[in-house]
Amino acid sequence: MSRQIALLRGINVGGHKKFPMARQREVFESLGYEDVSVLLQTGNIVFADPGTPPAETASALEARIAEEMGFPVPVMVRTRDELAAAVAANPFPQAVPEPKSLHITFLSGPPADATGLRALQALDSARYAPDRFRLTGRELYLWCPGGIGRSKLAEAVSRIPLGVTATARNWNTVTKLLALADA
Repeated sequence: MSRQIALLRGINVGGHKKFPMARQREVFESLGYEDVSVLLQTGNIVFADPGTPPAETASALEARIAEEMGFPVPVMVRTRDELAAAVAANPFPQAVPEPKSLHITFLSGPPADATGLRALQALDSARYAPDRFRLTGRELYLWCPGGIGRSKLAEAVSRIPLGVTATARNWNTVTKLLALADA
């Protein structure tokens, strides 16, 4: 069975936009999605592929969540194969043994802000060493060996407007989502 993975942005963070796991499952099931699994409270949902393109699935989810919860929640959806390709494309395999140091920021589309994209490309990697990043299509990989919370590179990258919606997950979460999609 083919699967899709929904990544919800900005829920259950700092007491804002509370959206309990059980409620997440209910909302997905109310749209007719089947075999729904929720990983963690931060909006990671794996479900049977409804046969619609991921962008259409994301739009339907955003509308239903806003209707049910009373606040907007951006949603990025990837197919199981798209998530597997993102895992396989990891440009920092040396980071895998320390999975909390590696993050993927999932973008709703390719960067749309040309000025922001140029600013991202102009970041001086040497200035932020040993932290590194790489943009590959709709995924931005960020490796922060000293931790993301203290990373000057993570801060710099997060301030650059790319003109798309983004949500980040650490490597542990990404690989667990892929395992759920494969189960």
